[in-house]
Amino acid sequence: MDNIITIIKSVPIFSGLEDDDIEALLRIAVHRRYGRGELIFSDGDAADGFYVVAGGKVKIFKVSFDGKEQILHIFGPGEPFGEVPVFSGESFPANAQAIAASRLIFFSRKDFIALITEKPSLALNMLAVLSMRLRRFTVQIEHLSLKEVPERLAAYLMYLAREQESDDHVRLDIAKGQLASLLGTIPETLSRIFAKMSADGLIEVNGPDIRLCDREGLAILAGMDLDGA
Repeated sequence: MDNIITIIKSVPIFSGLEDDDIEALLRIAVHRRYGRGELIFSDGDAADGFYVVAGGKVKIFKVSFDGKEQILHIFGPGEPFGEVPVFSGESFPANAQAIAASRLIFFSRKDFIALITEKPSLALNMLAVLSMRLRRFTVQIEHLSLKEVPERLAAYLMYLAREQESDDHVRLDIAKGQLASLLGTIPETLSRIFAKMSADGLIEVNGPDIRLCDREGLAILAGMDLDGA
């Protein structure tokens, strides 16, 4: 129970809540487990609630008419997903699948809306998180539409460095095939770009571990400053 409380307190939309608010959330929380590759919901399913990742990883993705997959987001422990359509009363606009054995906390739409009616501070927290999500999605669309793949990869590595609070080393926590989909390319192209960036002295790759040999060069390639902006 203590672990679940810690996870809930770490979720941005629940930040700053009092202990009695956390207890109210625990009363409506439903615990679910999914195996690797198991589908959580499909594009078009009724949005009957949203999820928080307690353990594992979940990808949100769309599939084109020709079967090509585009990953939109990958969420890990402490991150919520599926909350937008819950409040709009619409269906899920994409698919969600566990990419590792995952433990999720589910909050039904009916129970959660009843709860935020009593506790408006929850709604304010969610607005802040949804605004941040919108900004991230806007940046992703910009990268996919305006930048070439090497620039997208450089930007992603700079983003990881900031997230992992490291100046010269990052660790990929998803498979390179999934990273290719996230960046809007194919694994073969991604591998060639990794090789070229290594040959150019920008990075050094050792499996999932990547040393950022020339952060300034990566920043210039990504079209951002060294702080990732």
